[in-house]
Amino acid sequence: MTQHAAPAPVPAWVRQFMREIDTLDFGEGAARATDDTEMFFGTAHVVGADAIKAFFVKIDEPLHIEHTVLECWAAPEGVLFLRGEATMAKKTEPDTTVRAPFMHLYRLDDSGKIRTMHITAGPLHTDSVM
Repeated sequence: MTQHAAPAPVPAWVRQFMREIDTLDFGEGAARATDDTEMFFGTAHVVGADAIKAFFVKIDEPLHIEHTVLECWAAPEGVLFLRGEATMAKKTEPDTTVRAPFMHLYRLDDSGKIRTMHITAGPLHTDSVM
């Protein structure tokens, strides 16, 4: 029997995690990551919940940013695909905004904790925000 991904509602913890990335105030959403969680963000490979939070602080602290999940697909064995957009501006230039598409792929363990997350963002005119 072939199993497929299917459209699904965005889990509340995912929406919470996106808000936490935007505000850099980590709580219940980021609590889905463990010391063993691996994040692949573009070419970066980051391991562990604390290192993942520090990574987001490093890249997002200079920005006003808002992540919006546009669609979610769930697949067997704890796989989630997210497609969305991030709207961002430098804090020093809040009137110059850019939008970047993103894709997240989460692999969850049996308890719902994040084993791995793969994140791609862009294309983006990075000079506009970095």
